[in-house]
Amino acid sequence: MPFKPAKTAPATDPGALYFQLFNEIGIIAQLSGNRFQRVLPQGLTVAQFSLLNHCVRLGDGWTPARLAAAFQVTKGTMTNTLQKLEAKGFIRVDPDPDDARSKRVFLTPAGKQAREVSLKALMPELAQLPAGFPPDLAAEILPSLERLRIWLDTNR
Repeated sequence: MPFKPAKTAPATDPGALYFQLFNEIGIIAQLSGNRFQRVLPQGLTVAQFSLLNHCVRLGDGWTPARLAAAFQVTKGTMTNTLQKLEAKGFIRVDPDPDDARSKRVFLTPAGKQAREVSLKALMPELAQLPAGFPPDLAAEILPSLERLRIWLDTNR
């Protein structure tokens, strides 16, 4: 579908402007999540893929509580995601050697492979983007989005 400009100009009131910004981000998150969900292999959900991706990017060995905080979900939601990934053999949950009351989450080789297979499955979807959203535009807005993410992460 060709690009259609917004029906209204960006708001001049800061509150309304930020609402427009976060409204667009929310819609983009919903649309991209649904698109990714359709192509994720091995019965992975977006939440499960996100956790595998997180552990590859930032390392594993995190506690379930720390993962829940990072993803801003309840401990119960994270426990459910971890149980499903563990049942698939993509993670293992070990006792914390420093705190017997806690556990640590580690990727298995199968989990790393599932993340790689998922990325390969996503590539055809991503390859379609330049037709409506050129790479130079993505490169232009990426630093601003990273800056916003860092600010939001720091100011939870």
